[in-house]
Amino acid sequence: MRLQKIQSEALQLPIGDRWRLVESLLSSIHKETLVFSSPVAHGNVLPDLHPWTQSLIGVIQLGTEDLTESYVDYLEDKYH
Repeated sequence: MRLQKIQSEALQLPIGDRWRLVESLLSSIHKETLVFSSPVAHGNVLPDLHPWTQSLIGVIQLGTEDLTESYVDYLEDKYH
């Protein structure tokens, strides 16, 4: 499926479903980047990634599920 079609369909989802999709994608990216994590500075661990995407490596921390859930609830309340 083409990226533009996926984006278009995702933007039509209700906000709660979009948040779950975002969390799922970020979790997937985090799991994949854990393989490349090392004690050495991240540097150009994944040289094929866009620099902005590389800057996201390590941003998500394990054990923040409760904070994420409460923030999602806050945003759902705010924008519904």
